[in-house]
Amino acid sequence: MDITYILIDDGNALHRSLSICRSGALNSVQLEDSSYRVYESIPIDFHDYAAMFHYGLPEALRELPFISESGNGFDSWDEVFLHCSSLPAMLKIILEVRERIDPENPETILLGWQEEPPAAYLRDIYPKRFLLFLDRMEGFVRRVEREGKDLEFIL
Repeated sequence: MDITYILIDDGNALHRSLSICRSGALNSVQLEDSSYRVYESIPIDFHDYAAMFHYGLPEALRELPFISESGNGFDSWDEVFLHCSSLPAMLKIILEVRERIDPENPETILLGWQEEPPAAYLRDIYPKRFLLFLDRMEGFVRRVEREGKDLEFIL
């Protein structure tokens, strides 16, 4: 069987339209706010979304009490919320994940595959770029914590 290997290029509109190319956002919200206002937001682009899963951040964060409509917590693949009281624990987890990343070791990962026609989707992961994202995320979480707000992940 011949398999086509496709290296995802975020600059290619066709690649960006693939369902395997996921992005998201991290929002500052207040859970008790019935108007559902987003106070501040940082995007999670295609690269950082894939890197987040590659480096195990969602798995590490699953120990926190995320709230989701599906009841599945952080792995619900939709929106999940985290109360401000859990933000210090989240910051600790971000630090632990950061310490496991070798900034000098870029990797090519298998992002997904399809059976017909046989194709494997690959993505280059740049650890230095992801570490910069973790810096932004950490700063964002610290601001949200100071303001007494809650977090929402849009996955």
